[in-house]
Amino acid sequence: MKLIKLDAIDSTNDFLKGLSATEELENYTVVTAENQTKGRGQMGAVWNSEKSKNLIMSVFVRDLLVGVEDIYKLNIATALALIQVLKTFDIQNLRIKWPNDIMSDNLKIAGILIENSFKSNDTISSVIGIGLNVNQTNFENLPKASSMAVIANSSFDKEELVVLIVERLKINLELVNSNPQYLWKEYTEVLFKKGVPIPFKKETEKAFMGIIQGVSAAGKLIVLLEDDSIIEYGLKEIQMLY
Repeated sequence: MKLIKLDAIDSTNDFLKGLSATEELENYTVVTAENQTKGRGQMGAVWNSEKSKNLIMSVFVRDLLVGVEDIYKLNIATALALIQVLKTFDIQNLRIKWPNDIMSDNLKIAGILIENSFKSNDTISSVIGIGLNVNQTNFENLPKASSMAVIANSSFDKEELVVLIVERLKINLELVNSNPQYLWKEYTEVLFKKGVPIPFKKETEKAFMGIIQGVSAAGKLIVLLEDDSIIEYGLKEIQMLY
C-alpha cells in the first residue's frame, strides 16, 4: 500500500484522480488529508469535517472489476469493509444506509463516494473516497451526525484505521469475483431500516410510506409500497426520511 499524506487539499478524490491521469498508480494507492476544503458526498452534498479530527482518505483501484455490472459491488465491498473494521472497535448498531452511508443507530458516522473511470480497452479504474468521523466530538448544527469517539467515549489512531480499512477492502474486493453472493448477503443483513415502514419523499410529490426490501444488482433501492407494488428507485429519485 502506497500512502500519500497531505495536510490540506480541496478533495482527496480529485487529487488521486489527477495523479492517476499523469502516472501509473499501483493498486491501493491511498491519499489522506488532515483537512479537506471541498469534500463531497453523494449528489453534490458537502462533507464537512473538523481539521485533523477525522479520517479523510481516497483509495485507487483498477482492473479488479470484470465489467460495468460489478460497479455496485464496489460500493458493497467498501461499505462492508467499514462496518467490519468498526465492529472491531466495539462501535455498536452499525448499518449501511443506502446507497453508502454508515450509521450507528440513527446517526451517520461515515460516508463513501466512489468515482469510476471507464477506458476504451474495457478496463475500469475507481477512486474510493471515505470520510469517517473519528475523534470529532462537536457536531453542533449536525443533529444526525456522530463519531467513533462519541459512541465509544475514547480516541482512536487514524493511521491504524487506514491500514485496517485497506486490508479489509482488499479481502472484500477479492470476494467480488470469487463469492459475490456472500457480499450481497452481508450487505442486505445490515441495510438501514430494511423491513421497517418508513416515510420517503420524491422531489415533486408528497411523502409516502414504504418498506425497504433490498437493493438490486444495479444499485437501486427496492421498496414495497402501500398498494403492494414493488418499485426500484435510483439515487436521485427518492429520499429516505428518518
